[in-house]
Amino acid sequence: MKHTKRKRQNNVVWVTLLFCVVAAVIPKPAGAQDLAQFEKRLTEFTLDNGLTFLVLERHEAPVVSFHTYADVGAVDEVRGITGLAHLFEHMAFKGTKTIGTKDYQAEKVTMAKMDEIFLELKAERRKGDRADKARLEQLQNQLKEAQEQTQEYLVHDEYEEVLSREGSAGFNAYTSQDATQYIVSLPSNKMELWMVMESDRFANPVLREFYKEREVVMEERRLSVESQPVGRLLEEFMAVAYKAHPYGDHIVGHMSDIATLTRAEAEKFFEQYYSPSNLTIAIVGDVDPDDVKKLATTYFGRIPSRPKPDPVETVEPPQLGERRVVVQDPAQPFVLIGYHKPDIHHPDDAVFDAITDIVGMGRTSRLHKSLVKEKRIAVAASGFQGMPGVKYPNLFLFYAVPARGHTNEECEEAINAEIERLKNELVTPEELAKAKTRARASLIRQLDSNSGLAAQLTFYEVVTGDWRSLFKQLDKIEKVTAEDIQRVANEYFTTKNRSVGIIRTTEAGT
Repeated sequence: MKHTKRKRQNNVVWVTLLFCVVAAVIPKPAGAQDLAQFEKRLTEFTLDNGLTFLVLERHEAPVVSFHTYADVGAVDEVRGITGLAHLFEHMAFKGTKTIGTKDYQAEKVTMAKMDEIFLELKAERRKGDRADKARLEQLQNQLKEAQEQTQEYLVHDEYEEVLSREGSAGFNAYTSQDATQYIVSLPSNKMELWMVMESDRFANPVLREFYKEREVVMEERRLSVESQPVGRLLEEFMAVAYKAHPYGDHIVGHMSDIATLTRAEAEKFFEQYYSPSNLTIAIVGDVDPDDVKKLATTYFGRIPSRPKPDPVETVEPPQLGERRVVVQDPAQPFVLIGYHKPDIHHPDDAVFDAITDIVGMGRTSRLHKSLVKEKRIAVAASGFQGMPGVKYPNLFLFYAVPARGHTNEECEEAINAEIERLKNELVTPEELAKAKTRARASLIRQLDSNSGLAAQLTFYEVVTGDWRSLFKQLDKIEKVTAEDIQRVANEYFTTKNRSVGIIRTTEAGT
């Protein structure tokens, strides 16, 4: 499945209502008017078990997009089970007690046997050098045989194929630090089919092919982190920037954790974090809200209620000084500079949005113009907020890729010079106006499809507590002043609050 680290600024999604949005961001009375009109088309309700639905009518075409937002991501893991949120995404469409199996009761027996063998194998491996090699080989063979036996009962990819036959599009899942999301679009006359399938996935999940998918994730880590210089740098950098908060751990998890995860641990994780109260579903398209509510009550209402999990309580302590990490690799040099900043709820969040646009976004940004076009010391340079998530205090990240013949030190010095400009000089009225205009244009692009709108509705509903924040964010950016930007830069972009990571190029083999 596809997975991503969500950067709200760069990866936010799309909707239509272009006319309404354009009007909504000009005079405030028009904005309120259009938001009111938008509210008329949106129905929200919560089932008795705590599951929230957002239903937006858009009858332009006979299609509907479904977006299930689970308020659980890598940040919710604890040491020893890192990577489990992402691994669960891989398990999400393996089926249920009735989907994906020829004989669930027989399959259940073989899966239990497989779990038992793996626990024995895990215990023997713990012995390290004292492990019985013959016993290890025997258990590995037994595990392989049990996996092959389990395969006899599988109907591979049945969940996805059922939806595909009925005209699905955009079938996918995403894991980030903050959330796990499941999406699909279907013809509007297939809404009840989706209700049956999706509710069964949460009511009767079966984590089949668990150990096989775990190997897939381990290979994914090798490809995306361990064999990628920038991937290795980013993992090292985040571990240095965070010494307490779980934002410091990579989404894919530590290899040793992935290698020892059990199906029982995954089932426990599901019980804790996939409760109805921790799910929000947006349905956008050619639907009748009354029909949606009836079907949702029938199918999703059967899922037992469980308490919503507590949020992460660990607080990252203030840095006592600059932190640096160097990755030595025969790869192109690379420099990262990160500053701790507040979460999305902080009043200065919109100021960081404006700074992102002025300093880091696109070919007209200050960093690109200075480092790439004028000084020609970098082939790429940018900056953005929200790394690696936005629910909790996060990082404003600057980066540059030095051009041939130039160094990390040159790029770091040039980035610092641009930061000092923010501190000592007010941004120009033209820059600020462009940032606000681009914010409006960006939202219009983001409001360009049923699927994109569903994603935005769930994100703002869960993370900010109100889907209306989708519109209010523009009002906040509109109020940002040049003085706000200067104040924020001086408050947060300090040496003491800075972490730096670089790839230092070495000769191959050294």
